[in-house]
Amino acid sequence: MQEAMSKSEILTIREVAEVLRCSKAHVSNVLRGRVEGLPKLTHFSLGRRKLVRREWLDTWMEQNKQQW
Repeated sequence: MQEAMSKSEILTIREVAEVLRCSKAHVSNVLRGRVEGLPKLTHFSLGRRKLVRREWLDTWMEQNKQQW
């Protein structure tokens, strides 16, 4: 599954949650901008489905990484 996911250009909420190691509900909150301290994750909708381009996720993660 990891190999197929890394090749996929379009990710579902479930796949984004797997990459981020969080719940689908948390990803949905990030998409809506409901997580304090994090900007919205760019996405598009096909009906009720929310989809994220892999490059948008990678860019979002890079811009929001924190140095500890």
